[in-house]
Amino acid sequence: MRRKSSSSSSGSSSGRSRSSSSGGCGGGGGVVVVVVVVEVVVVVVVVVVVVVVVVVVVVVVVVVVVIVVVVVVVVEEVVEVAVVVVVVVVVVVVVVVVVVVAVAVAVAVVVVVVVVVVVVVVVVVVVEVIEEIVVVVVVVLVVVVVVVVVEVVIVVAAAAVVVVAVVIKVVVVVEVEVVVLVIVVVVVVVVVVVVVVVVVVVVVVVVVVVEVVVDVVVVEVVVVVVVVVEVVVVVVVVVVVVVVVVVVVVVVVVVVVVVVVVEVVLVVEVKVVVIVVAVAVLVA
Repeated sequence: MRRKSSSSSSGSSSGRSRSSSSGGCGGGGGVVVVVVVVEVVVVVVVVVVVVVVVVVVVVVVVVVVVIVVVVVVVVEEVVEVAVVVVVVVVVVVVVVVVVVVAVAVAVAVVVVVVVVVVVVVVVVVVVEVIEEIVVVVVVVLVVVVVVVVVEVVIVVAAAAVVVVAVVIKVVVVVEVEVVVLVIVVVVVVVVVVVVVVVVVVVVVVVVVVVEVVVDVVVVEVVVVVVVVVEVVVVVVVVVVVVVVVVVVVVVVVVVVVVVVVVEVVLVVEVKVVVIVVAVAVLVA
């Protein structure tokens, strides 16, 4: 703020009057602190969303694997060893793919988040012409809420698939496995609902904090930079969610198809060939 006093005294005085009259954040230093704090909060929210997405994927995969294992256990008396081995290979491949994708996505998000924080801090430190700044975090938080809603839809869809599988098993064979699967579905739904509620509460708290702290509206150069940076973060989050959705759908479809194939080919005596083909398609 020292250079400004020598180069533009009138602008500095007007800026000071604006700050004092509007009850701003207490000068450039206060603005820097507010910007950094708010950006860190936004980053934390985005990371929480990504973690929730990964947790949802893991939960869905666990549920599907439980279904496959239960089916294999129920029909193990008539299923050959080769079929069981192939099914286990399919499950392992699916789990490995999901874990690799989840880790890659998490690493990518962490890298982007670090870059975003560094860029924001550098811009705030270098651009000393800031008197007041608007942090457009509300828009980002709205997008995060939308992402959370998308997660809920994904989880409901996955649970619906499991429920359909349970119904099919009830119609075909009524055994103890149905009770186990129903319990698993209930536990998964409860866990996901709790996680989503926690994320929504975090988002609401951040919105309230931002509305209390940021009470001045002045559009300057840094606002554009902040908007661009936060849009990049939002795009990354949306891409992550889309990728996770695709992975979840593929995993559920593949495993359910494998289970159905195992159930059907027991009658047809070509089970090994069909399941090997399914594994080849999955790997391809």
